[in-house]
Amino acid sequence: MGPAIAERFTAEGAHVIADDEDLTHPTAASRVVRNAGPIDGLIVNLDSRADVVRATEIDDDSWLRSFEELVHPTMRLIRSALPEMLERHRGKIVVMTSATSLRPIAPMHPYVIARGAQNVLVQQVGIEVARHGVNVNAIAQNFVSNPAYFPDGVLDDPVMGPWIRRHNPSGRLAAGTESADLAVFLASGRSDFFYGQVFPFAGGSAINV
Repeated sequence: MGPAIAERFTAEGAHVIADDEDLTHPTAASRVVRNAGPIDGLIVNLDSRADVVRATEIDDDSWLRSFEELVHPTMRLIRSALPEMLERHRGKIVVMTSATSLRPIAPMHPYVIARGAQNVLVQQVGIEVARHGVNVNAIAQNFVSNPAYFPDGVLDDPVMGPWIRRHNPSGRLAAGTESADLAVFLASGRSDFFYGQVFPFAGGSAINV
């Protein structure tokens, strides 16, 4: 979602600092935030390989990789950005996660569980910092057009097309700009009363309860 988000925020007049370096190193996240200088908003957009792994086949490497690529960097980015936001009593943090953790549709256990951990992190931190005027929320998405998982033409694929329509009530893929629109809203002053929320953005395939 990085390019769509950066383009959408830039169109809204935001000064976007996009960084795509490897954040698995323990000090990388704090360095990224520090080098950006004072920020009004942080969009956490991380990805990890979503392998199909059944419960009896989970190995330590795939388990740890999912947490090292998704959960640990999310915590470190939030931890690094929060102090200045709390001091100013203002700031927006939006974490891009996955709706697969709200309604799993395939046995991708390490990936799905790591995404669930991201969502719980957002809920916990969001509630903690709410009284300080800082908004921390997540977009749990699925079935959004992107080169990695749902490339152009995938709905015409004889295997993936029927699978998507079976699991996705909308019967279509969202454009990346649609997800970016929600990110812009959550990073704006129009979302000041949302704290620690995980918003499903998945064509009706997931419900947050």
